[in-house]
Amino acid sequence: MVTRRQFLGISAAALSSPLWAGALTAPFATAAPDNLRFRLVNNSGRTAYAYITGQADADGRAMFVRPDGSVYYPTASGSVPQPLGEDPAVPVDGSTEIVVPRMYGARVYFVTDDKLEFFTVRGADGVTAVVHPNFVSDADPNFGKNWTFAEFTLNAEQLYANISYVDFVAAPVGLHLAHAGGTQEVPGLPDGAIDRIASALREQGDAWPACVQEANGTVLRVLNPNHRAEEFTGYLDDYVDQVWRKYANEPLIIDSQRDDIGLVEGRVEGDDLVFGAERFGRPTTADIWGCNSGPFANNPDTDSEERKAIVPRLAAAFNRTTLLINPHQPHGEDPATFYQHPVTNHYARVVHENLPDGKGYAFAYDDVSANPDEDHSGKVNHGDPELLTVTLGKIR
Repeated sequence: MVTRRQFLGISAAALSSPLWAGALTAPFATAAPDNLRFRLVNNSGRTAYAYITGQADADGRAMFVRPDGSVYYPTASGSVPQPLGEDPAVPVDGSTEIVVPRMYGARVYFVTDDKLEFFTVRGADGVTAVVHPNFVSDADPNFGKNWTFAEFTLNAEQLYANISYVDFVAAPVGLHLAHAGGTQEVPGLPDGAIDRIASALREQGDAWPACVQEANGTVLRVLNPNHRAEEFTGYLDDYVDQVWRKYANEPLIIDSQRDDIGLVEGRVEGDDLVFGAERFGRPTTADIWGCNSGPFANNPDTDSEERKAIVPRLAAAFNRTTLLINPHQPHGEDPATFYQHPVTNHYARVVHENLPDGKGYAFAYDDVSANPDEDHSGKVNHGDPELLTVTLGKIR
């Protein structure tokens, strides 16, 4: 299964999401191109700029792609954030094409009516890192601006791209990939969806209105509840208790979807859910929303292969609140039953309800599915890509 985590790695795309890295053997016979044409389309009705940034595939250096397709490698002299040495903004008037070299953990940012401010810092290891726009702190100079992004990696194996709502919903973005033999498309949210999503969460009550972020009196972003974790303290406690009681009396079967691991069986023993040698304590609501703390913490260097397989499937079932109705994860899962428990990840529910094809990353393990042919996450990928079109729509 091709996943966002495997392709994006430890990168800008994971700044406020779990950090993963790892090799993947792609199911393509030939190497992907060294460079790929990107078509950037501005359907927002406003002046727009794009920024293409990530890590160089060859050596991991932070990089931006200039409007002419050349590469800018920013440098930093110290640990205090400093502005970039040049402006790498790509004007997008109607549409423009740019040739993008191989890079990983990358983003295509869009911003309207303004430009974004990026900064650099020099780490203790001497490596320059890019400080990306901050959507949580109103002290960030980009906070009140209308910006959004799509994620991608282009390496020797293939082009992989997706639209992520793991952090927030903002102005809509769509993807279209032309490749040898056909096309793939992820339409993303329609124009104006942000107001419908904001209204739905406000009507949901409880802590959900806290996810709606305004600037200058209008909705600018709707945040994943992971970024409002303090507002949701204890929200899922009763659900977790019910899950623990259920699996103290019957087994929970998780299909690792790996031939070398197969099915694993778990039961609650004491206060832990136990799968062989792997023990999982009760997750908090913050653990479930973030998918990277408590029992779901990602420790790629020390976690067993069994734990690496269990965590995504268990975390996905908690977010979708299907553990009380399906003891066979993720097989037996029916998307029609996702988010139907009254206490659930309503952010993910509302985002998926507003997507024309229902596909998009609303939490970090939203790519977990019952079979390889089923996709909830909304990605495009191919080993012989020809043109990736990234389209910015209207925020309202």
